[in-house]
Amino acid sequence: MSSPRLVLATHNAHKVAELRAILADLPRLAAEEIVGAGDVGGPEPVEDGVTFAENALIKARALVAHTGIAAVADDSGLAVDVLGGAPGIFSARWAGRHGDDQANLDLLLAQLSEVRAEHRGAAFVCAAALVTSDGHEHVETGQLRGRLLTAPRGQGGFGYDPILRPDGESRSCAELTPAEKNAISHRGQAFRALAPHISAALLAG
Repeated sequence: MSSPRLVLATHNAHKVAELRAILADLPRLAAEEIVGAGDVGGPEPVEDGVTFAENALIKARALVAHTGIAAVADDSGLAVDVLGGAPGIFSARWAGRHGDDQANLDLLLAQLSEVRAEHRGAAFVCAAALVTSDGHEHVETGQLRGRLLTAPRGQGGFGYDPILRPDGESRSCAELTPAEKNAISHRGQAFRALAPHISAALLAG
């Protein structure tokens, strides 16, 4: 088995699978050389940044310090227009407990229950960060605009996927296939933009 050459700073199995798929075409990097933080006993640092980019860098830096190899991290969330960009960096813990997707969905839908369709604009936002063992850092961002539904639809995806319908789509993100979602997602955009920098770092290493 190949030794890891790139660590993804997430303990979320859904994200590991999604990111491996997005990075599958990277030259000089086999799928088995990409591992998640859980595979290497990676730390879970305090994400006390005030932007997606700051939190992504915090996670990547902590993992590089732990493993000594290049790390990629993302921080992402849902920015709702009428809420001034909230939940934003608090998306995963909007209802008070980190990672409780159902509670987060229920609370947000309740907060928006009287907001008309034309004012339900929102975007998934992602910042993807690369940090290498020699201290090089690079961040790229992506955004997926859409409208928030009044009730969840679809069984795929995770997080707020069931309630965001991308612009130009009739389906929610949770009704898209993984390939369809990766092609347009905020995370896909950010990581595809980051991919050349990952390749360059691995080549240099």
